[in-house]
Amino acid sequence: MNAEIVSVGTELLLGQIVDTHAPVMAQILAGAGIGCTRRATIGDNWDRLVGALREALERADVLVTIGGLGPTVDDLTRDAIAAALDDELETVPEMEEKLRKFFASRNIAMSDSILRQAQKPKSARLIDNPNGTAPGLICEKDGKVVIALPGPKGEFDPMAHGPVREFLARLQGGGVIHSRTLRVVGMGESHVEDRIRELMDAENPTVAPYAHTGEVHLRITARAADVAEANRMLDPVEQEIRAALGRNLYGVDDTTLEAAVIGLLRDRGETIAVAESMSGGALGARLTSVAGSSSAFVGGAIVYTAAAKQSALGVSDAVLGEHGPVSAETAEAMAVGARERFGATYALAITGNAGPDADVDGKPVGLVYLALAGPNWVRTEQQRYRGIREDIRRRATQQALFMLREAVLP
Repeated sequence: MNAEIVSVGTELLLGQIVDTHAPVMAQILAGAGIGCTRRATIGDNWDRLVGALREALERADVLVTIGGLGPTVDDLTRDAIAAALDDELETVPEMEEKLRKFFASRNIAMSDSILRQAQKPKSARLIDNPNGTAPGLICEKDGKVVIALPGPKGEFDPMAHGPVREFLARLQGGGVIHSRTLRVVGMGESHVEDRIRELMDAENPTVAPYAHTGEVHLRITARAADVAEANRMLDPVEQEIRAALGRNLYGVDDTTLEAAVIGLLRDRGETIAVAESMSGGALGARLTSVAGSSSAFVGGAIVYTAAAKQSALGVSDAVLGEHGPVSAETAEAMAVGARERFGATYALAITGNAGPDADVDGKPVGLVYLALAGPNWVRTEQQRYRGIREDIRRRATQQALFMLREAVLP
């Protein structure tokens, strides 16, 4: 059994609202053992919406629409579903009475547009909406299922996680599609794929890599009778991947690189400080976003100018004058200064040019120097990153955390 999701609303196409509901719905479908094979976003246009629904119903067993169930003239979903199913709209008397009582209690005049919410395709039944006036719909006709959900989050969430989830579980008759995400750092997507290529040819569980900024995620997915059985199927695949990737695999599911690093430091009773120029505090923000990070994170300094590097971290005139603010020597001096001033086991430093233009010393965009100071040693790296300013900053903090993790791992 497969499904498609159609999100409805011109505001989605204009980028005025980000569609966060479709991913949630896809997860609910997977939890019921129903694979989502396609997602579409359609504006408030009758011909395009009806056409998209009819096309989806030719391919999918289950069609879920999100949005467009309200009372205004651009809320077309209810009518479009009826047209796509070659169904008639009918008024539900109990729903009409409920709407009349609701608006009368608030001294709001009733209108024909409001009463549209009491209509449904003949093959549909209503889903109660405790937080709004527009009910959802479950239509079953000619072996197809269409589920219509409202757009507002406070209305969508209770329906999707409640009656719709329960209906889908009964519809499929059991079974789940369950995934686990393995997080990899220090290797590119192509290198990861080379090491696990044979596993990617399997059909159940499946293994699929996808790149993120500065790391790679591997999604392993199993179809099974329940989550427990799915996990038993995923466990040996995870062990094979761990054997293939070794220390580059740093976490599972929601574990971030900063959380993994803080955990390692905490276990060893060690601490970290940071000295940031180009990254402007982003590295410290990532580390302190981890709950309980105060057990390992001591503090940091944002030193954007040469004068700040001198006064806050003790970077000398000689280093700055001979090598410039963007240099390996300055990064090393920043890391040593931060470690001494904050009394930490380790200190990370970042300096570079994130763009969009070459700096006053002619250092090109994307040139970054990182340094890690530890007890009686300092390591420096030069990196060249491509991308927009935020990509460069993100990659720099990612590499800094990778350097620290490599130093702390036994």
